[in-house]
This record gives sequence, structure tokens and C-alpha cells, in this order.
Amino acid sequence: MFTHTDLARLQSQSLKMQGFIRQQTFSPENEKSLRRFSSWEVAELILGLNPSTFRGRLAADPSLPQGLVEEDGRQRWYSLEEIGELRRRLRHKNKPMLPPRPAGKRAIRAAVANFKGGAGKSTVALHFAHAAALDGYRVLCVDFDPQATLSHSMGLSDVAEEYTVWGIMARDLIRETERMNAAGRGAESGAALPERKLPASVTGMGLDDLRVTDFIKPTSWPTIDLVPSCANAAFVEFASAQYRHLNPEWSFFAAVDRYLDHLPDDAYDIILFDCPPAIGYQSMNAVFAADVLYIPSGPGYWEYDSTTSFIGQLAEALEDLGRFRGAVPSGTEPEKHFSDIRFLLTRFEPNNDLHRAMQQAFHKVFGPHVAEHPIEMTRAVEQSGRFLSSVYEIDYRNMTRETWRRARASFDRAYDEFRATLVAAWDKLED
Repeated sequence: MFTHTDLARLQSQSLKMQGFIRQQTFSPENEKSLRRFSSWEVAELILGLNPSTFRGRLAADPSLPQGLVEEDGRQRWYSLEEIGELRRRLRHKNKPMLPPRPAGKRAIRAAVANFKGGAGKSTVALHFAHAAALDGYRVLCVDFDPQATLSHSMGLSDVAEEYTVWGIMARDLIRETERMNAAGRGAESGAALPERKLPASVTGMGLDDLRVTDFIKPTSWPTIDLVPSCANAAFVEFASAQYRHLNPEWSFFAAVDRYLDHLPDDAYDIILFDCPPAIGYQSMNAVFAADVLYIPSGPGYWEYDSTTSFIGQLAEALEDLGRFRGAVPSGTEPEKHFSDIRFLLTRFEPNNDLHRAMQQAFHKVFGPHVAEHPIEMTRAVEQSGRFLSSVYEIDYRNMTRETWRRARASFDRAYDEFRATLVAAWDKLED
């Protein structure tokens, strides 16, 4: 017979192994650090310049970042901060090298979501975040998944549940309840509105005193921040059901949306949500706050079947939220709409007949909503997952350069399409 005590013991054993793995993967200080990028990477893959042109620019202007030179003097290596300065100061064909961003608009938000585990949600979110940072964007990632794969891949492992999406939702419950009570006391209709009371177990956690920035943690990438997750945040589904009972008029699905609305419009450029493989309180918060919905799917029939179920149940959930908004006095939010919806095939093998057939099926059913460039399965992609890193973080000298370049090219094509989707959606945002 096994009880919770046995499960706790097994977890304790596993946590020790986690620590060992992190020591092998991260720095000796048990912290993830970002590598430098070679001059040919910076020129050809990041800035899109001919390497000889790049060298000429550096020689012509010694005030530009020169990077660190290898001992043999053959290669220069640049930090992400130095790459950012190069973007700001260099021009190509008399045009600035900064990425497109509509003026006067808040950050664009994209949710990476699907039912099925193993569809590549965290892998896609991680790679798109890193690609966007190399592209010159400031990125905020929000990890909604209690499995916390994205958080661990970003180097954050010791996270208290109060500083996750659950803390944001509980804080929102307290503040929204206080707002409703104040509105009830100030009502001029003469009707006595009910006083909504929350127990000390909720109000006594000190969440109401936390600032918006307290939930945001830095990562090893200087232009990527993260609202992390942790295993203990799994109970948010149970807690949220209780919270809705405490205040039935609380629009729980808009908690993260309200939180993000309090960030300065220019704090970030792109906000990425990594969602759990389920439709629940956390994933509905991500979906409701998102401008663009990206749905990764493997190239098999069962993945296609799961994706079909996901969009059906998501449609039903959004319809239910619409009825909920209309049923409560404070439900004045407009009906949820997305600027774009895209399906992205992952773990795709171009020479696999089944994969090509399923790709055709996706295109036939979902048409222009299917991303043209799937993410291919390569050895470099498998290795990046094994070491909690993206292809962009892996030093190409750890494998054959062609293997690394093939994997990076696949993600680059997928990211370029992702960026084009976001930029088009950005223009639709209200100022």
C-alpha cells in the first residue's frame, strides 16, 4: 500500500536528481548563463549582413562593440548586450536595424496552447522568445504550466507559488472584491448591494501588497523576463474554483489580462504565454489575455485528433465565458476575439510520408491558418531539449556546424513567420 508519504519520499529523491542535472547543465554556481555569439553568427544569422561587410564596419568605427577575441585571434565573440548596441548604431541600406514595432502601442501578446502534452508548446515558446531577443525585442514570458518546463529551461527552479500566475489571480481576486465592495457602498440606486467577504486565508497572504513587478523575474537573457511557474502552482485549479465560490461575480478569466494592463506600454515588445495541456483557469486566463493564438501540433493523426478536440472545447469555453460576462453586473468586457490564429506543425520529418500527408490534411482543413514552415525534428533539436536549452543557446562547436545550422534554420523560418503574424496583429491593436 502506498500513501502520500511514499509519493513525498519519491519526490524528495527526484529533487536531488534535479539538482545534479542542473549542476551538469548550468554553471558551477547552479545558475544558467548565456553564451557569447561568434562574429559570423552576429553578421550572417542575427544582423543579416555579409561577414566581410560586418568586419569592415567594425574596422571603420572602433567605437562599435568589438567583442572578445579568441586567443588565436581568429574569432570575435559578442554578448547579447553588445549585439543590441550594434543593432541600435548600425544601418543597412540606409535603414535602421531595429525590428518593427508600431509606435504608441502596448506589447503584443501570443499564447502557445494545445491539449496534448508533447506537442512542443514549451519548446516553441522557448525558441520564439530567444529568437525574438536576438531579433532585438524585449520579451516577457508567462509560464502558466505547473510542469514549469519553460521556467526550468530559463534557469528558474526555486520559485514560491505566490509569485506565479496563481499569485496574480489571488491578488486580482482581493483587489476586484475590494473594488466591488466600494462600488456597492457608493451606489446611488438605493439598492443595497451585497458585501463580498474573503477569508483571512486569502487576504492574509500579503498578496495585495505585491507590486506588478514583484511577479517578474530576470533570466540569463538580459532582454527576457519571466513570470515563472512551479509544481506547487498545480493547485491553482482547485483554489480558483474556491475563489469563484467566494465571489461569484469575480471575472477570474480576466485576472492576468488586468495584471498585464498595468505594465507600461513600452516595458516589453512581445509577451509570450506557455499554457498547460488542459483547458482550465490558468489556460483560460492566457487565452483571454492573448491577441494571437498559436497552436503547436505534432504531425500524427492522434495529434491532429487532439488539436481538433482542443479548438472545439476552447470554443465552448469561450462561449461559456461570454454568458458569464453577461450574467454579472461587472461583466462589461467585450466578447473575446483574436487578431490571428495559427497552427504550427512540430517534430516534422520532411521525408516521412505520414507527416507530409498530415501536413496536407492540416492545410486542407485549416487553410491559411496553418504556418507554412513547420519545425523539423533534427538531432540538434533533440539535444537542446535534453539540456534544457534552445538551439540558439547551444554552442555550434558542440556538434557539426551543418547539424546545428539546419536546426536553427528551421526555427528561424518558423520565427520569421511568427514575427510577421505578430506585426500584422500589432497594427490592429487600439492605441
